[in-house]
Amino acid sequence: MILTGGLKSFFPHMLRRIIQCIRLSNISGMAEGYKQASVVILHKSLADDFEKFCHANDGALPLLYRSKPGDWKCPSLSSGSDIRTDCLQYRIYEHGACTGSLKSLKEYSEQLKDMVAFYLDCSFSFEKAVQSVGIPVRYVEQKCNVSMYKTAVPCYRVSTFSCNLVVTMRPVPESKLEAAVQATSGLKEAHGAPIHMGDPGLLGIQDLSKPDYGDPVHLHPGDIAVFWACGVTGVEAVISCRAPLAFTHSPGCTFITNLKNNNVTVRSSREVPQVHCISQNPLHYSMVSAEAAQKIKTLETLIGTDPGDRGIIHLHRPDELLKASLSLSHARSVLITTGFPTHFTYDPPEENDGPPGALAVAAMLQALEKEVAIVTDQRAMNLNKKIIEEAVQLGVLKRPVPLLSYQKESADSALAFLCENGNPGRPRFDHLIAIERAGMAADGNYYNARKVNIKHLVDPIDELFLAAQTIPGVRTTGVGDGGNELGMGKVKDAVKKHIKNGDVIACDVEADFTIVAGVSNWGGYAIACALYILSTCEIHDRYLRKAVGFPQLSKRMVWLSALPSVTKEEKLLKTLVQHGVRSGKTASLEMEVDGLPFYTTHSLLIEKLLQEVQQ
Repeated sequence: MILTGGLKSFFPHMLRRIIQCIRLSNISGMAEGYKQASVVILHKSLADDFEKFCHANDGALPLLYRSKPGDWKCPSLSSGSDIRTDCLQYRIYEHGACTGSLKSLKEYSEQLKDMVAFYLDCSFSFEKAVQSVGIPVRYVEQKCNVSMYKTAVPCYRVSTFSCNLVVTMRPVPESKLEAAVQATSGLKEAHGAPIHMGDPGLLGIQDLSKPDYGDPVHLHPGDIAVFWACGVTGVEAVISCRAPLAFTHSPGCTFITNLKNNNVTVRSSREVPQVHCISQNPLHYSMVSAEAAQKIKTLETLIGTDPGDRGIIHLHRPDELLKASLSLSHARSVLITTGFPTHFTYDPPEENDGPPGALAVAAMLQALEKEVAIVTDQRAMNLNKKIIEEAVQLGVLKRPVPLLSYQKESADSALAFLCENGNPGRPRFDHLIAIERAGMAADGNYYNARKVNIKHLVDPIDELFLAAQTIPGVRTTGVGDGGNELGMGKVKDAVKKHIKNGDVIACDVEADFTIVAGVSNWGGYAIACALYILSTCEIHDRYLRKAVGFPQLSKRMVWLSALPSVTKEEKLLKTLVQHGVRSGKTASLEMEVDGLPFYTTHSLLIEKLLQEVQQ
């Protein structure tokens, strides 16, 4: 008797013969180093549309070979093969329903004369690459088939082929996540890099112990659930088209080819993926190229200069801009707040640091087709409405941004504002951003940099950030330049130690991500630039769209036009001056922000950010 554990070293042509002679449930872990293929066999009238469907969803359906009608062989993949017998088991589908399993398709030879076979590379093909970097293959260890799940992710539809993505799940130790991604990202014919890492609920998978195909695979302590697009998506496509007759391999019973998996050498930083955790509840990791990550880190360095010599270098936390931007890139709906009424003796009391940065972020979010709204103080609604209207006229925004206000009316007001019917399971927003927004200190008051209490001018928008901490999937970002801004609670100890009056003015409310800038507007500009960089990063784009559909780079010019520019910001600053909004430090109505002249300090900073973006 041949032991299945030794089959991994057999040559493919021997395995294709052997699997007909012994009882096996699947061939996972066999034919190590050789490509394996999922199989879909359809009537020739459907073949062209199915091929288009494969190309439109090539992460799940990387096409290796398409046969001619009635051709049972695939000479470019293997010699002497016969698709009627060389899979361990087949499934038959009639009008979209699975009507049985077969060991051979020979009895359907007459029907197969009018049918076309598609061979799609399988994730079993990358097992050796994963093992070579020290990652255990849990389902092989557990002597079972890989877990496969239907998701809530729709594939790109082509004619009658319309289904959701199917994924495989492989447990990977957290310390090996990046190694797993780098080992598979270059193997595009074998599904390439993962399409999700973390909580399965984000894919619409409710219970890992109940796979739709294959067997449950148990995670070890410290393992993260990692999901790859799966060729069984082709089975779901067959079901969706309701063809009178179709065949597929049974999940886990793929066709073994004679093609070796070539080792892929990643040559440039544009092709090297990095993995970053962007949420703990629910657990969620994102992916970006090393090149894009480095650009965003450079942006963070540029905005971290301290022209006011306030000591903000001590507040800096590395990679906060990168993680915040990654989280925003995954967001569907974003709420922005700004407004610091530092000039309490003037009307309006707002300073001009904050609104330009907030609108720069809003403009990019609009270009990325995300929902965006702004929440501000009730007393400042008319002012902000006028600023937004004029920002549209000036070309800063493509369309008006909904303007909201928040007042505390009950203990549940914040939850009711953020979620439909106050239900934490149905949030209206999945990311909140504060840019130069007055933040509540430990004593419940709000202070400007000179320790003046301005609480009477500030609505309790901090409560939204506090409530967001209790809502799974809602992340927050705070942008500030002095430590008394909303979200700076994450660095409050450093504020108290290093910032003038910090023991009194330090904001006590934390954000998940804290971006510290020399001027808060700069933080907003940097977020907009970072979102552009991520959107033009092929690795990140593929991860965002779950490897279905087509790259979004055709929209690049739209994104480019949404970037902040010296001209836009000059026009916006003039608008603020016309409405009596003053510079932070000096209360001046000149072209300056935080006492720094626009035409030197700020314009030069914007130009440096744009140079980095466009390199």
